[in-house]
Amino acid sequence: MSNPNNLKYTASHEWVKSEADGTITVGITQHAQELLGDMVFVECPAVGRKLKAQEECAVVESVKAASDVYAPVAGTVTAVNSELDSAPEKINSDPYGAWMFKMAPDHAADVNALLDAAGYQAQVDSEAH
Repeated sequence: MSNPNNLKYTASHEWVKSEADGTITVGITQHAQELLGDMVFVECPAVGRKLKAQEECAVVESVKAASDVYAPVAGTVTAVNSELDSAPEKINSDPYGAWMFKMAPDHAADVNALLDAAGYQAQVDSEAH
């Protein structure tokens, strides 16, 4: 499994992409969707919602389980991926393309403090043992 090097990651298996306009795009990692299996439902946070770092803000449900998705940093939700309402399986086929929500971080530096691809992979490897 490869985690794109241009993304940041959280210990709770979210990926974060910094956008040119200062916002970030958030989804769940390939590892997370593999653990969960076939997605059947995705609930994203409401646009305009203020989130604290590591706050439960979304839910992904698969045939195996439901799992919370956490805000990677503090900020405000600016957009949600409404395509996932009718096609949650997009997360399975393209976890790094099927984003869940976008947010404007309160502090841009907080994003830099998240795990890089190598750090995230080391965490996943340690969980497997």
